[in-house]
Amino acid sequence: MDAKQILSFIKIEHTLFSLPFVLIGYFIAVEQFNAGSHIDLLWILVAAVGARGLAMALNRIIDRDIDAANPRTQNRHLASGEMSLQSAWTLAGVFLVMLLLGAGMLNPVALMMAWLPVLAFVIYPYMKRYTWMCHFWLGLCLGLAPAGAWVAIAADVHGWAAITGMFDNNTEFLWAPTVLPISLGVALWIAAFDINYARMDVESDQTSGIHSFPSKFGEAATTRTTIQLSLLWFACFAVSNPMDGIWFLAAAGLMAALNISVVLAKDKFEDFQTVLFRASMLTGWVLLIALVIGFMLESNPEFMLD
Repeated sequence: MDAKQILSFIKIEHTLFSLPFVLIGYFIAVEQFNAGSHIDLLWILVAAVGARGLAMALNRIIDRDIDAANPRTQNRHLASGEMSLQSAWTLAGVFLVMLLLGAGMLNPVALMMAWLPVLAFVIYPYMKRYTWMCHFWLGLCLGLAPAGAWVAIAADVHGWAAITGMFDNNTEFLWAPTVLPISLGVALWIAAFDINYARMDVESDQTSGIHSFPSKFGEAATTRTTIQLSLLWFACFAVSNPMDGIWFLAAAGLMAALNISVVLAKDKFEDFQTVLFRASMLTGWVLLIALVIGFMLESNPEFMLD
């Protein structure tokens, strides 16, 4: 089992979906609490890579029989026998240790809350066996990324009160105005992507009894729901608007329009799934860049005049 096989097994390129939102959660907390350091960011990234690897390893392990029955996925490592089940479990253990190590080096709250993403990762592969809501559960899993990074910094300042406590005026929770709508936006954005990704497996899902939105409701409903979800995740990001400026709002509107346009024009693309993947992957990075620009301008308003 070499490095190339491991990276292929966990689909390292899919980390590009969650990483910008991990960084968004971190930067929001840094700005909100005037806290955080490069060491904190390092351990957040260690935990995030561990969480991402663990989620994929568990998905591959639990879904190995489903993957073997699907022509699109039958060549995956476990389904094809290229990797042993023991090796996969070993990798899952390594990634779990990375998650716990990163969280533990941050603060006790982050470590004690590490059970939450692990539980979400374990449940997700079973969801598709019972309900088309599996796409929204996947969204929940990725929505934990900005929330986890935010908690890592917020708990350094407030401890458990970062989760259970309120602002000084006792009117709202610390996480309510910014990271909550961000996490909800991420969850809806991933759900919109995933219901379109599932278009590739409609025949196989119907044959195997696997539940997905496209196999349950059809093409037209999938397109219509994608538009609705995209408008909802834009609204979540617009409500959060963490720097009270135009940059993040404009970026969210631009990327929502791009994602909707790609889905509406899907029949014009030779490889719709690749185009969709790239547009979706770009979304988080554009939002991250807009967030950083907004924070820079907020702290240095003369920057625009230089």
